[in-house]
Amino acid sequence: MQKYLKGTTTLAFICKDGVVVGSDTRSTMGFLISDKKSKKIYNIDDRMALTTAGLVGDNVTLVRIMKAQAALSRLEKKPLTVKGAANLLSNILYSRRGFPFMVQLVLAGYDSEPHVYELDAVGGMSEKSVSATGSGSPTAYGVLESEYSEGMSMEDGIKLATKAVKSAIERDAASGNHIDIVTVTKDGYAEVPQETIKEILKSFE
Repeated sequence: MQKYLKGTTTLAFICKDGVVVGSDTRSTMGFLISDKKSKKIYNIDDRMALTTAGLVGDNVTLVRIMKAQAALSRLEKKPLTVKGAANLLSNILYSRRGFPFMVQLVLAGYDSEPHVYELDAVGGMSEKSVSATGSGSPTAYGVLESEYSEGMSMEDGIKLATKAVKSAIERDAASGNHIDIVTVTKDGYAEVPQETIKEILKSFE
């Protein structure tokens, strides 16, 4: 199993008007870089994002389940809150604790306010202001804990997320290639254009 476990860097944190979510795009299989443009941030609902680390098949299965549950809740005119979605995902993971999904997840979103929840493979759940997962997370945390501040603007948050993922890519061999950044606010889920990310990276040179 260790041969096929995936390395990655994902992160999410709360800003003044929403949450910023980031990841690298490298997928590995042992020492092989199996995908240079792997998707690790998923749009679960209008104002919810899920970051994925671990086995790709397990992550994709959980993304499909959560998208379906969010759609059903909207049809019933009882849309999931971020906490409600996190509890549902926690229950799904716990129900499989005997044969667990090999994943580490971060659910981030905005309902009446921004939220970030971190979940482990057997359903452990904790609400955080700042979260990072994957093999590059120790390096990412080093940047986040030194530069993150409560109430920071979304613009500053995008720059910080880019810097944290960039730092992880430079030190973790299992993270790399490109950087994806997403924001979630009361206006919804939005992907930060790659051109913007490239401009931010230039400012660090």
